[in-house]
Amino acid sequence: MSESAVPPAAPVVPAGDDAVRPFEVAALDVRGRAIQMGPALDAILNRHAYPAPVSKLLGEAIVLAILLGSSLKFDGKFILQSETDGPVDMLVVDYRTNGDVRAYARFDAEKVAAAESMGTATPGALLGRGVLAMTVDQGAHTSRYQGVVPLEGESLEEVAHTYFRQSEQIPTRIRLAVAEMHQRGDAGMTHAWRAGGVLVQFLPSAPERMRRQDLPGGDVPEGTVVETEAEDDAWTEAQALAGTVADDELTDPAVPVERLLYRLFHERGVRVFTAQPIHDNCSCSRDRIRGMLRRFSAEEIAESTENGRISVTCEFCGEKYEFDPAELAADAPEPPAADEPGAFGESE
Repeated sequence: MSESAVPPAAPVVPAGDDAVRPFEVAALDVRGRAIQMGPALDAILNRHAYPAPVSKLLGEAIVLAILLGSSLKFDGKFILQSETDGPVDMLVVDYRTNGDVRAYARFDAEKVAAAESMGTATPGALLGRGVLAMTVDQGAHTSRYQGVVPLEGESLEEVAHTYFRQSEQIPTRIRLAVAEMHQRGDAGMTHAWRAGGVLVQFLPSAPERMRRQDLPGGDVPEGTVVETEAEDDAWTEAQALAGTVADDELTDPAVPVERLLYRLFHERGVRVFTAQPIHDNCSCSRDRIRGMLRRFSAEEIAESTENGRISVTCEFCGEKYEFDPAELAADAPEPPAADEPGAFGESE
């Protein structure tokens, strides 16, 4: 075949912001996903006007949830939720497999301000001690799968690595970064949040090659000596390459994820797949909240009523809904919704 008869490789169009890009490095038995977030993340964080350290922490949680949830091969949702004793005592990220994401953080403003003033507002200090739950929900007629790991470490990256060692037993390397972007323009200084992340997993065809990389999952009795075999050379190389990623590379709009992946893996050959757009889109609705209120007892309805109305605010998007208690009393009871996180909204 002549050289002119060989079709040229099709150029890869950058996914751009707010789209998660799957990839594969076959030579290293590695697969993964990468993302840069811009307008969608900025909208979620600015909606609540969080203090900067809280925004950064929630931004990392959003990127982590998308990297994990976008691997689901069915219609459903992935919920990441922390419950801790720290100044930020709850983070919730709700990712749906159609690309919709919503998130919020609950925090003690005074404690966060105090940590900022003392220069101790690190992710580990803000979270404190507690647990991180990761829930996979395939719908009302299936059982939920949930993995729970202790929040031990100084970052969500470390917690995620613990989760994969103990619950999934898949060798995994994750990088997360969130940045504030300040630019001077004709209208003065502008501010925007950006974030990025890369998830790399070792998935060789031979299961014994994968299992030897990490400690076994589950509880290991105290004092037990666990012998592990040497790491596979391919996974050692993949981890080393992923570890070279700098925070500014993950968030820089001038370095799209395709360019970053090429920088990391071009010597081994990296293949990218169709990117999935991510949307800032809350799933709350008047009907959903009415269903929630219909499960209230008469006493709870009375306690929630103020000036003849019940007002409910969605914690995620801030949308407010008002109801006449009479319409709720007239409704028939409804079974609990199976697809809502525990802390959905609050009555006012």
